[in-house]
Amino acid sequence: MPALHHFLTPPAEPIKSQILQMVVDNLTDISSVALPPSNPLYSLYQYGIGFEVHLYLQAMDGSRGMPVELVVAMDLDDPEQVTGFLLYLPLQDDPEACSVAYLAVQAGQRRQGIARAMLAQVTARYPHAALGCVASKVPVFEALGFQVTGARGPQVLMSTRSEPSAGIAAVLDVAPIYRTLEVQQIHSYLLKQHGKRAMVDAEKQRDRHLDQLSRKAHALAVERLGEGPWLEGNRGVRLV
Repeated sequence: MPALHHFLTPPAEPIKSQILQMVVDNLTDISSVALPPSNPLYSLYQYGIGFEVHLYLQAMDGSRGMPVELVVAMDLDDPEQVTGFLLYLPLQDDPEACSVAYLAVQAGQRRQGIARAMLAQVTARYPHAALGCVASKVPVFEALGFQVTGARGPQVLMSTRSEPSAGIAAVLDVAPIYRTLEVQQIHSYLLKQHGKRAMVDAEKQRDRHLDQLSRKAHALAVERLGEGPWLEGNRGVRLV
């Protein structure tokens, strides 16, 4: 069993840097785009999701006026080593609810109950927890106590209760990240490295991949819930 630490303010720099490295290493699992490493756009999304998590960790200082909390699992044999993390957003207007934003466990530490332990700590504070995942991950979260409540885009919506919370999740507006100079520079480098045709193909592959994930998410929601209007899950209000 890992040593769990709960943070209401930004973690120390060594912990933060390990979390961000874990985000980069686990992009396919963490990002809603779930882009495979074979896609030339992969490194661009690595930067984007890494910066996104960085902004959420930064927001834990209260500067953005939004609640962000974090659970970090540390190795018992090496207390300085992060083995997993779970970043989540308490919902406004529902003191029992939260939305899981990012969850990752080091590849060599999986199937040891780390994700279960972190989720248990979260649901002890906020028993009505919600998250989104790709269809292939649904059985994993069902085994952890979540149930399908609907589908939205490429993700299946899941919750510890049969219906989503009416609370509002304050989420960062991350669209500007992909308009930054850094992202433009990464894109220019990839364009030079792979060529225009390969980059156009990469974008088409990404779009086909997202369409496929969306079809699978919808089909799984139909399988679990039947046809009909599904609740869209926690409402979100975006903060700059």
